[in-house]
Amino acid sequence: MASVDVMDLAGKSAGKVEVADEVFGRRQNDALLHEVVVREQASFRQGTHMTKTRGLVSGGGKKPWKQKGTGRARAGSNRSPLWKGGGTTFGPQPRDYSYRMPRKKVRAALRVALSDALRDGRLICVDDLSVDSPKTKAFATAIAGLGDLKGALFVVDQLTDNLALASRNINTLAVAEANDITPYDVVACRRLVVSKAAMAQLGGPTDAA
Repeated sequence: MASVDVMDLAGKSAGKVEVADEVFGRRQNDALLHEVVVREQASFRQGTHMTKTRGLVSGGGKKPWKQKGTGRARAGSNRSPLWKGGGTTFGPQPRDYSYRMPRKKVRAALRVALSDALRDGRLICVDDLSVDSPKTKAFATAIAGLGDLKGALFVVDQLTDNLALASRNINTLAVAEANDITPYDVVACRRLVVSKAAMAQLGGPTDAA
C-alpha cells in the first residue's frame, strides 16, 4: 500500500496515511479517462439550440403565383427552405446530449484520475478541513498556509453548513463531498486537497504514523 503525507492547514507535517493501491495505485489509462470525461461534458450541454422549420417561420400563407402559365417553377410558399427567409431543413432542434455509461467504468476512471493526481503531486492530504464559523475571511486565512490554491478542489467527507458558507464566495476554488466528485472534477482541478476523513471514503486509509 502507498503512503501519503498528511499536513495541517499551516502546511506542517501531520503524519502519514496508507491508501489502497486499487484506488491510488492505478496505472495511467488516458483512453478510459477521455471516454468518461467526454461523456460528462456532453451532459453539461443545455441542448436548447433550435432552428425554425417552414412550419414555424411566420408568413407564407399565400401562394406566390399561380401554378401554371407563368413560366416559373412551381411554388406553394415563400417560406420554403429554398427561399430567402424560409425555414431550415434538418436544422438543430432541442435535444438531450447525455448518455449512459456503465458505473464500473466511471468508478474505474475516478480511481485512475486519483492515481494520476497523486503521481503528479497535485493531491494534498490535510488533517482536517472543518471551520468553526461561516466566515469567508476565516476560511481564507485558515488555508493560506497551503500555498497557491487557485483552481483547487477541496474534498471533505461531509460538507457542513459552515464550510459551505465560508467557501462559496471564493470563486477560485471549490468544495465537494467525497461521494460527489467525478473523474472530470479531478482532471479539471489544478490541485486536489483532500481531508484525512475523505481519504478514508475514497481509498480506505489506515494510520501509518
